Amino acid sequence: MKRGKSDNWSMGSRKKLTAIDYVLFAILLLFAITIIVPFWNVLTVSFSTQKEATETPLMLFPSDPTLENYRYLFNDGKFVVGFKNTIVLLLVGVPLALFLTTTMGYALSKRYFPGRKLILYLVTFTMIFNGGIVPTYLVLRQLGLIGSLWAVVFTNCFSVFNLILMINYFQTIPPALIESATLDGAGEGRTIVSIIIPLSKPILATITLFYGVGFWNQWYDSMIFIRQANKLPLQNVLRSLIQNTEIVTTATSSLAALGQSQYSDGIKMAAVILTMIPVVCFFPLLQKHFTKGIMVGSIK
Repeated sequence: MKRGKSDNWSMGSRKKLTAIDYVLFAILLLFAITIIVPFWNVLTVSFSTQKEATETPLMLFPSDPTLENYRYLFNDGKFVVGFKNTIVLLLVGVPLALFLTTTMGYALSKRYFPGRKLILYLVTFTMIFNGGIVPTYLVLRQLGLIGSLWAVVFTNCFSVFNLILMINYFQTIPPALIESATLDGAGEGRTIVSIIIPLSKPILATITLFYGVGFWNQWYDSMIFIRQANKLPLQNVLRSLIQNTEIVTTATSSLAALGQSQYSDGIKMAAVILTMIPVVCFFPLLQKHFTKGIMVGSIK
């Protein structure tokens, strides 16, 4: 009597685990612990007092939870201003970066585009060699952008790596779809909006995540091009707060003073948590498109 498909599936599902399976499981479990435990320790220290954090370097649960560290950050007006500036960077920089990368990627994905190879060579050349920070500063100063958030936007709104991913993904779209749109009278703009963008959700989600995280974590260019405190993004504000608390902690030797809310360890950990929350919340929304986009865009 022949076995059915259900019998074959049940036999396959009851396949015994080998020794190598247990070894791999143990290795993955170890890696998971090395990631989860430090993160949990950062979270608990952000809710603890300085005395408890000093006495218990590896803390699983704070015995006396407190919100003073977060209250200190939110009560500081610089933190709120920095958060608003970062939101402005995201709302302006990410759409501009997507527009530039998508349009240029679509044009360079066409093999008949005039000067395509030369442009690709020139763009790829910038991945290895660039003018440096001094020429960039001089150019932005001549344009009158020093001290403005536009200086940070324009220096981070284009990535050659993301462009290459976009070009490779566009080349996987069947040319027959574009040809049929052309025969129906659609121009290049209508083709991009009606056909290319709906079919490119995975790569667009991937590129959006890359640019979003880049603008959210931006601090170096802001430190170079912006001097006004009311225009600094969040990362620079948090860096300044941590440096100030380091100075206070170093200059203070009294145990009573160490018990106050303005101490270094708690503010550091609270700053880390506040910085991570938006990215951690944003990533799951794009996760289902992320793997497909990065694989299809980079397979060539």
